[in-house]
Amino acid sequence: MPAAIAVNRPAAIGPVVVSIPHAGRLYPPEILAAARVGQADLERLEDSWCDLIAAGAVDAGATVVQGIWARAVADCNRGEGQMAPGEVSMPLRTQFSAPGRKERAGLGVVPTRLADCGPLWKRPIDQEALQWRLDAFHRPYHAGLADALAAARDRFGHAVLIDLHSMPPVPVSQPGHGARIIVGDHFGVTAGGWLVDQIVASVQRLPEPVSRNVPYAGGHIVRTHGRPAQGIHAVQIEIDRSLYLTSDRRPDAVGIARMAQWFSALVAAVSRARPMPETMIQAAE
Repeated sequence: MPAAIAVNRPAAIGPVVVSIPHAGRLYPPEILAAARVGQADLERLEDSWCDLIAAGAVDAGATVVQGIWARAVADCNRGEGQMAPGEVSMPLRTQFSAPGRKERAGLGVVPTRLADCGPLWKRPIDQEALQWRLDAFHRPYHAGLADALAAARDRFGHAVLIDLHSMPPVPVSQPGHGARIIVGDHFGVTAGGWLVDQIVASVQRLPEPVSRNVPYAGGHIVRTHGRPAQGIHAVQIEIDRSLYLTSDRRPDAVGIARMAQWFSALVAAVSRARPMPETMIQAAE
């Protein structure tokens, strides 16, 4: 079985690390055997083909950590404790006692349900299944990110994590409607304002409508690894799939090329940037 993750490093390491947790398209036999739905339904969990947007990131100087196994195995953008008690076997329920909205919808560290699809698995997730998913995929992914970020910070004095995702169009009734790219820093917690400002400006030059933190403020990955006070800045970028996919969720060559060029230029620009402490920015203003 191929490795669950891939870590691709540039010839000359830079301060930027790109995370692609949800674009994996490999389904281990154990997962397909445990599923009560077909692979086509499991594929609905994917951030389909957004890895193609980052195709030039290594050449632009970034280390890229990518999930090769599919999100159906484990969601690396959820914490190990993020599950609804009703989605796991009885002996596990006490350790998942305070589920949030996404966990209650079946989108915990192990995805368990989808709208119009029902339960994904033949039986509730038990201790053996959970442990295997965490040990084989989730924990190695976060270890790969931590190692890459530490190496970048040790060399440059700072590191930048860009966690890349895709999204369906934001519904009319939802805050953030109209934005086609969303930059999340957990409302200023996971990154310095200089970084978010630079990314937002680059989106505006595309030009595409951009939102900051609404409706996606950043998930477990940026909240875990973003430590601006320790020199590690982390942002989540969500890209509307209509910018690079056809209506049947296949790669659109023109859209992919446009977004890949933008993303490579963004990585290169962020790599050249020198973080300014927030106190210095405020004083300058």
